[in-house]
Parts: sequence; structure tokens; C-alpha cells
Amino acid sequence: MLADWLQGFLNLLGYQELLFLATGIAIGLFVGILPGIGGTTALILLTPLTFALDPVQALALAGGIMGAVPMGGAVTAILLNTPGQTANAVTCLDGYPLAQQGKAGLAIGAAASSNALGGLVGAVSILAVIPLANELVMLFGPPELFLLAMIGLVLVATSSRGGRMFRAILSALVGLGLATVGYSDLAGSERYTFGSEYLWDGVHLGAALIGLFAVAEMVHLTVKGGSVAKADAPVAITGMMDGLLASFRHWRTLLRGSIIGTFAGVVPGVGGTVASFLSYSLTVQASKEPETFGKGNVQGIIATEAAINAKDGSMLVPTLAFGIPGTPEMAVFMSILVLHGMQPGPLMLLKNREEIYSLVWALTAACLIASLIGLLLARPLAGLTRVDVHILAPLIIALSFAGSFAIDLELGNLIVTAAFGVLGYLMIVLNYPRLPLVIGIVLGGVAERTFLQSMMISDGDISIFVNRTTCQILLAGMAAAFLWPRLMKRLGGRRQDVGLTPSKTLGDRR
Repeated sequence: MLADWLQGFLNLLGYQELLFLATGIAIGLFVGILPGIGGTTALILLTPLTFALDPVQALALAGGIMGAVPMGGAVTAILLNTPGQTANAVTCLDGYPLAQQGKAGLAIGAAASSNALGGLVGAVSILAVIPLANELVMLFGPPELFLLAMIGLVLVATSSRGGRMFRAILSALVGLGLATVGYSDLAGSERYTFGSEYLWDGVHLGAALIGLFAVAEMVHLTVKGGSVAKADAPVAITGMMDGLLASFRHWRTLLRGSIIGTFAGVVPGVGGTVASFLSYSLTVQASKEPETFGKGNVQGIIATEAAINAKDGSMLVPTLAFGIPGTPEMAVFMSILVLHGMQPGPLMLLKNREEIYSLVWALTAACLIASLIGLLLARPLAGLTRVDVHILAPLIIALSFAGSFAIDLELGNLIVTAAFGVLGYLMIVLNYPRLPLVIGIVLGGVAERTFLQSMMISDGDISIFVNRTTCQILLAGMAAAFLWPRLMKRLGGRRQDVGLTPSKTLGDRR
């Protein structure tokens, strides 16, 4: 196995392979910055161009794109509250408040180091997991996936505090309702489509996300006036080194996020959005000062970005081992494999191990290099936070609608983006959290589909959710997610009674 690892690395050292890797990184950063485009669209456009390449060159190009997109998305999420891809939406929660405080350098530094380290953890995890891939993926069937969705919904409720808990639950319920729109394969009927064929596929998450965050935020800034960064915030982009070191100071947060991202990537259908949200929510629950999150706590960025990049490596496991693409990006990537004579499945793990390890090394290199480039571009890009909003907003809104249309060239995407832009603006004004709505849309479809599949498997016997060992472990995790915040609150009250105060977080000190 060590020989295969080494040979996979050496295969990337040819000048042509390095050139295609660099090209992939450049494309990944570019499409990551543009709202709505993402790695999936880039891979779709480039797939025909890979036909003339040899397998390692094609994998280097694809790996460069997939590894670099998260860093590009993190930069715009932090600076403009405009996530380049859906998973980066969680980065907005603490990254954007730091940019408003003039601490964009701190936030980008933390995102860069978390991306790099999370990518390394993801690479190590896939190298360790590939030999056990068959057994690991087979642990998760419809009942287990349903309980995973339920854990995510429980975390929506428990990660908010005070009066915002009710608003978070309400937002999630709206998201669950929107998840029912479209054609149901299991029921064999269409729901709430109002005669529109466009809605047969449901509410397009990418178009909705662009409206909910990018368009809504620009409208809000236009009404408020000024610029992204507050007038009294420091102009110089400082604190990048502090941000880089923050990932090492908060190594537990980094490790937790990387493990969650690795686990989420292995499970088909979970994806980066769920991985980043789970990591963020568990970090909030584990914190001694959960009220600082959402206001500029650097640990929120570390947890999110580490999970996103660790997921990018481990999501190759079900794709390569079983030919089961867990995300649209993996589905497109699988077509590249087939185009070059590599059939995903158990035999690929035996016949194409060198190519697999070349891809893993390409992903790892892309994470590291994209993080470095993100740091180098931080200063000029952070200048966007000082641009007058009446100049910036029209540009970002135009790019947002262009990105929404470019997802699949559907005019319906523009209507969805506009509608969610209005909804997002109203949620900002009324102080309703927007992320639970996104999580409701993502998990609603997964929960409904896997629940109905479980009932078909068990002939309607609900005990299928408690009779399986993996289900029992997940039920215990759900109970822990529900009880942990209450336990921490009670312990916090006892500390105050004896005169102990929790230490300030890095994001609070700066």
C-alpha cells in the first residue's frame, strides 16, 4: 500500500500534471468566489475537455478544482456575506461579523489554515478508510440516513438560544415545507408545483441560497447605506497571522470539525452543507460561551471550514468503492472516471489504486495551495468591504443573478433567486435566522425519502429505527445533542454561583 501511495504522488510530479493541477486550482478559486457557480458547474463544463488527457492529468485537473473551490467560497462569505457555494453559508455566520468589525484578516487567516489542515485530515482519513470502505459504507441504509437527518434538525433547535430558538425552529419548519415541493418518486405524484415543470425538481437550493444570502444582504446594505465594514473599523487588513495560529490554538475545534466532515463525506447524500452545519452546531454546544457565536467568534469559522475540506476527501469513498455519488459534484466526477476507462466500484480499488492516490494527493495539494493564494489575495479583496454599497451592491446582485442562471441555464432560477432575496431581506429585518431554513430544505427531502424507504423495507414496522446497532448509536447521539446544551447551561449556572467565570474566546478578545 505504501508503494501505491508513493507512486500516486510521483505520478503528479510531471510538468504536464502539475500544469493541469495549477489550472484546476485557478479555476476552482475563480468559480468559488463567484456566487452559485461552484465546483459542479466547473466540472460539467470541463468534462468534455478532459477526453484528450490521460487519466492522471484529468484527475489532477478535477482534484485541483474540487480542492480549491471551498477557499474561494470562504473569501466572499467572509467579506460580503455571499457564500460561493452552499457549504460556505455557515462561514457567513461569524466570518461576516468579523469583516464588519475590520477583522477580515483574522477571519481569512483562520479560514485558510482550517482549509489546509482540514484537507490534510481528509487526505489521511481517506488513505486509512479506503481499505475498510466496503464495510463502512454498508453500515448506512435508509433508517440510518433518516436518523442522521433527524440529528441535524435537533441541532437546528438546540444551537439557538433564548428567543431565537423559536425563530430558528420556525425557519426550519418553513424549509421543511419547501422541501416537499416537486415530484415524489416514491409517491409517484407532484406536489405544490402549480403546473410548473420547473418545480418538478423542487426548489433549486443553489438559486435559493444566492437569493437568501447574496441578494438579501446587498438589498439590506443598500437600504442601510455605507459599506460592509463599519466606518470606525480599522482600514488595514491585520490579524492574518493571528487567524492562522487560531486553528492551532483551537485544535480541538479543528479536529472535531475534521472528524465530522470526514464522517459526513463517507455517508452518501449528506454533503458539505450538512457537514458544516453539524460541525458548527456541535462547536456552539461545546463552547462555554455559546452566545458569542454569530457575532464574530473565530471558532465558528474554524469548525466550518475544517469540516468542508475534510469532507472533500472522504466523499470519494462511496463514489470509488460502490459507484454511489453522494453529491452532484461526485456524480459529475464519476462521469470523468468512466470517460477515462475507470469503472467506480470494488474492482477500481484493486485495479486503479495508483490513480486513486494521485487524486487524493491532488486534492491535498489543491487545499494547501488555494489556502496560500487566498492569504495573498486577502488584502486586495478585503478592500471590497470599503467600497460604497451603492457601487458594490449592483455589481454583486448582477453577478448573483448571472451565477444563478448559469447553474443549469434555467430562467426559473432567476425567479427563485428574486423570491428568496425578498424572503431573506424580510428575515434580516425581522431578526429571523436564515441558516435553519436552508438546513430544513436540505434535510427535508432526505428525511422524507429515507423514512418512506425504511417503511417499505420493514412493511411499516417502526421498530426498524431501534433494532439496528448503527441506529441505536445514532439515537444515543440524538439524545446527547438534545440534552447537552441543558447540561452545559446548568453547569454554567453552578459556576456563576461559586464565582467562576469562563475564559473569553479568541473571537471575543479581539
